[in-house]
Amino acid sequence: MKIGELAGRSGVTAKTIRFYDEIGLLPPADREQNGYRVYDETALRRLLFVRHAQAAGLTLREIAQVLAIRSEGRAPCVHVTGVLHQHLAQVETRLAELRATREELIELIGFAEGVDPATCPDDMICSILAPRE
Repeated sequence: MKIGELAGRSGVTAKTIRFYDEIGLLPPADREQNGYRVYDETALRRLLFVRHAQAAGLTLREIAQVLAIRSEGRAPCVHVTGVLHQHLAQVETRLAELRATREELIELIGFAEGVDPATCPDDMICSILAPRE
């Protein structure tokens, strides 16, 4: 199949396919005499894998590592499990940060609703966002 068909079937743009080809996420495509790339079902399966791995939060570098392990004939399951644990830990940290930010915003909004702009000191940029003790 040509790149346009592969793009349509995989949900990835032709530009992205060329990029993945360039960085080695896809094996080099065969070329027709006119220079057009020709891909097979293996390329489609790999693109779908890359998309699914990205949806799980893996970076292109991490995906390349998984593909490299598989190309060496080894199952990448242990490696993938470790990467997923790392990503989960990062998500948990980010969620904690977001919860703290949410609480800060709720507190600031509560304070802001009681502020009279007419009483804001001239030497203060914004009394709502000014540090409080």
